[in-house]
Amino acid sequence: MSALASRQRYLPALVTGCLFVAMFVAGGIRYEGFASGQVILNVFVDNAFLLVVAVGMTFVILTGGIDLSVGSVVALSTMIAATLMSGPGWPPYVVIPLVLLIGSGLGLVMGYIIHVFDIQPFIVTLAGMFLARGLCYTIGTESVPIEDATFTAFAQTRIDLFAEMWISPSVIIAAVVVAVAAYVLHYTRLGRAVYATGGSEQSALLMGLPVGRTKIAVYTISGFCSALGGVLLSFYMLSGYGLHAVGMELDAIAAVVIGGTLLTGGSGLLLGTVLGVLVLGLIQTIISFEGTLSSWWTKIFIGLLLFVFIVLQRLFSSRSSR
Repeated sequence: MSALASRQRYLPALVTGCLFVAMFVAGGIRYEGFASGQVILNVFVDNAFLLVVAVGMTFVILTGGIDLSVGSVVALSTMIAATLMSGPGWPPYVVIPLVLLIGSGLGLVMGYIIHVFDIQPFIVTLAGMFLARGLCYTIGTESVPIEDATFTAFAQTRIDLFAEMWISPSVIIAAVVVAVAAYVLHYTRLGRAVYATGGSEQSALLMGLPVGRTKIAVYTISGFCSALGGVLLSFYMLSGYGLHAVGMELDAIAAVVIGGTLLTGGSGLLLGTVLGVLVLGLIQTIISFEGTLSSWWTKIFIGLLLFVFIVLQRLFSSRSSR
């Protein structure tokens, strides 16, 4: 890879990182108590589940696909976990692997349909979104509290760091997911196949890469990450509810795009996705510090950022194609 290509590869993530730093500095100047390490850690604590879901979405978008089912799978995961632990009283160490298996299975089925029947991912995952959300309401229409002692104790655990700063176990889990995903994308055959498939599916086929298996794999990974995100959301909310994670699929897509991953696939970094989630979380934090703004301003700012980054993607891709 040439030096110019390498710079272009890292440039979108660098822009997102600079935006995050600029927002943090501006918040520190405007609000008392904003410029602290705990504020950044709170962004991780409050968005660990979104980060995990966005990791799965990154795999899918890198292949040029899309997964609209992730928010519904997150909600379904919370409902299954809460219902099994509160009703039959199943222990968490049985419920959590079962939830992860169900989420992975849903992703596997969607990936298989997309590949074998050559149907647009938008349509298949839209059907998956309605299916998973509908299953939530067949389980129950009310919020189901989670009162299992082991699950609750883990969810309420604080991991002390230094200078009175702390994180939750969910942040550690999210960090492990990011590290494993980064290794897979950049140091394994699957990762190379993901980038090649997104860059040009026809070229990937001519190179003998397993495009079909790669597509199935990324949707399976997305399903697994969605289910794990549901488990982390259960830790955060201590409940299961069919209306949890409404619109989370759009937040995940926004985080990936703001992080610099091309919607057409083939280019992007997982680091950019992490920065994209941090930017979204910091917008929410700034609005809460402001106090006078409606929470809907979060969506407005995210929409504006998406417009800006989509235009930047277009400019970068036009420049690189010359």
